[in-house]
Amino acid sequence: MNYTLHQLRIFSKITEKQSITKASEELHLTQPAVSIQLKNFQNQFPIPLTEVVGRQLFITDFGMEISLAAQRILSEVDSINYKLLSFKGELAGRLKVSVVSTGKYVMPYFLSGFMRDNPGVDLNMDVTNKAQVVESLEENQVDFALVSVLPDHLNLNKIDLMKNVLYLVGNPKYFEKVKLSKSAFSKDTPLIFREKGSATRAAMENFLLQKSITIAKKIELTSNEAVKQAVIAGLGCSIMPLIGLKNELSNGELKIIPIKNLPITTVWNLVWLKNKKLSPVALELLDYLKNQKQEIINTNFEWFDQY
Repeated sequence: MNYTLHQLRIFSKITEKQSITKASEELHLTQPAVSIQLKNFQNQFPIPLTEVVGRQLFITDFGMEISLAAQRILSEVDSINYKLLSFKGELAGRLKVSVVSTGKYVMPYFLSGFMRDNPGVDLNMDVTNKAQVVESLEENQVDFALVSVLPDHLNLNKIDLMKNVLYLVGNPKYFEKVKLSKSAFSKDTPLIFREKGSATRAAMENFLLQKSITIAKKIELTSNEAVKQAVIAGLGCSIMPLIGLKNELSNGELKIIPIKNLPITTVWNLVWLKNKKLSPVALELLDYLKNQKQEIINTNFEWFDQY
């Protein structure tokens, strides 16, 4: 057999994504390039690694075994590279962070300087909803998670990064004024929700419950970006985090609609399990954030103050 590390990485990613197209996007390669490498890798085995049923790619049982072996090999190779950099006096290792969907507008700013200062550190940042972020913490799959609402059932350490503020927003062409009364949210103004498991949805539902507000017409979408685009299109209004609305508010596509008892204010927290033994890379990141947090906020989020 004469397979390469490049082929192992590609097959491992195909297994993870269950798709050649998604694997190529993640690896920043063309789809034909990934397909050729998969074919070359497959040619070294007499048993199929994958199969296509309809138009869906599936990994065979044998393929899954090879993928697990590939992941172990790649992990050892990464370890060798990190040890080499460590012997040269450089900080090296892998940093794994799980981020709630809206946190994608926050976390990169708190990581970019650290990553520039430490080129030997590899970053794996997964952006998903709160339920999956909490699951990754529970299963000890990540070093840190970014959340705006702390899960009560986990014993966590945390560092506060910055405030998270949620307003009712709409496209002023369609919704100049919106009445939010105890009887109902207007039938003419649908309220757009995130999917179940989202912290933004939980904050919205908690607010509506506390104020005894019923919803006449509800729309549910599965990402913060999808909700934003729907609000811009005039499909309805939504209670959304300010952090992801800078451009749309400044260019007039969206407007904050004043409502009593809004905004909802929480805090973005970087959290980790109390009993977790943090790696040197993770410890260095905490030290960096404690020293640089306020400067990062002042440099990148000063615009918050105008709302």
